[in-house]
Amino acid sequence: MKKLFITAAIATLFSASVFADGTNKKAHTVTVSYTVVNKFTADFPNAKDITWNVSNNYQRADFVLEGVETSAFYNMQGEFVAITEDVTAKAVPASTLKEISEKFNGYAVDHVIVLQNNTELNPDAEETVYFADLKKGEKEVLVRITSDAHIELYKEVK
Repeated sequence: MKKLFITAAIATLFSASVFADGTNKKAHTVTVSYTVVNKFTADFPNAKDITWNVSNNYQRADFVLEGVETSAFYNMQGEFVAITEDVTAKAVPASTLKEISEKFNGYAVDHVIVLQNNTELNPDAEETVYFADLKKGEKEVLVRITSDAHIELYKEVK
């Protein structure tokens, strides 16, 4: 249950920011802990275009690393929790794409992320989880790609 909660929390935080349309973004200042900033700098010395978001449970750095949009999550105690990276739709197995076309007829894969959990911190979490954003006109859903390449509806975005 804990593994599901952590994965769900991180995916929700990620989906809320990545799949938002960005039309109402306002500049704001967030306070990131000194410990997290130092750990992040050590973990990702080549990070570019860093922005921070802080929630009640996580401190998230969004950045570009070697041309890839990436997010790193740290808990409030300053421990590294997970990282997400944008990947191409080519990362989705053909069998999964077929299942998407059957279950979500007319939807197209718009965006795919890979979530890599820190299993040393949380041994119950799946090490790697993929999420795909599917769009059909104005409709949008987020699906989780399971370890056996099947899909599960995770969240209706629009």
